[in-house]
Amino acid sequence: MSEPVIEVTGLVKRYGEIEAVRGIDLDVRAGEIFGFLGPNGAGKSTTIGILCTLLRPTAGSARVAGIDVDADPSAVRARIGLVFQDPSLDGDLTARENLEFHAFLYGLPRGERRRRVDGALAMVELTERASSPVRTFSGGMKRRLEIARGVLHYPHVLFLDEPTLGLDPQTRKRIWEYLHALRKREGITIFMTTHYMDEAEFCDRIAIIDAGKIVALGTPAQLKAMVGGDVVTITTTDTALAAEELRRAFQLDPAVTDGTLRVEVPDSAAFMPRLFAELSAPVSAVASHRPSLDDVFLKLTGHAIREEGAGQIDQLRQFTSAWRGRRR
Repeated sequence: MSEPVIEVTGLVKRYGEIEAVRGIDLDVRAGEIFGFLGPNGAGKSTTIGILCTLLRPTAGSARVAGIDVDADPSAVRARIGLVFQDPSLDGDLTARENLEFHAFLYGLPRGERRRRVDGALAMVELTERASSPVRTFSGGMKRRLEIARGVLHYPHVLFLDEPTLGLDPQTRKRIWEYLHALRKREGITIFMTTHYMDEAEFCDRIAIIDAGKIVALGTPAQLKAMVGGDVVTITTTDTALAAEELRRAFQLDPAVTDGTLRVEVPDSAAFMPRLFAELSAPVSAVASHRPSLDDVFLKLTGHAIREEGAGQIDQLRQFTSAWRGRRR
């Protein structure tokens, strides 16, 4: 097993009387794609801010690439890359100029800059647009360029905040092809947040954080095994009656999301005939599926992750300007 590239022990962050992070312990292995998921206000953005040296912990410790984030933040910043959701490219500069400026900020030798910029542009298939102003780029092209910029200085860890949010499915697929190729070639560790549960499936491991604590950590398969059996959703015109009948006849405790009842059963094929025989509440639709990461998230936090919207990362967005200022 590879050594951890991120080590978090007893991490606490307080804002006055508010405890945003409450004693987190976490290891991320070198070369891993690690997903970090949590509802709004769970402490996810605060934790990432500490790991990126943009916030100081109240207690506990965090090490990135073997360096304490509080003791030597400059050394940590030199070893990480960041790709925020909000665009942070200069639209008036060309793709090449954006990358060259980033290389200059990181102190790359002049003779090395050209080689790395050329390689990064080639990696994201933007060589032919190297001399085009970034303002002429599509959203997908900008995201690819930001990923190229984030890895230009060969970081140990690449932090990705919603890397494909708002992009079309084909562009999302291409972005992930670049990320997988990057990890394979450079051995880079990727620490990411995402609202897309199909993207979370790409992660080697996932941590779910709620109310400032990690409530589950494991591979996608391990997390889905926490749900067990099948998930059945029931749409009815009398939710309260249906919920009561499910409790009485089946000893089930249904969750209600957007007026739809959700229950977990060992075998949906055996459950369905009994459901229609026992339920007197009018049913308009019934569906079943194997557990997904959406189901895990809902079970552990009581929220569907897509309910969070963009609001859960508002704090992390505010870190962008701070990061730019500190790395100069």
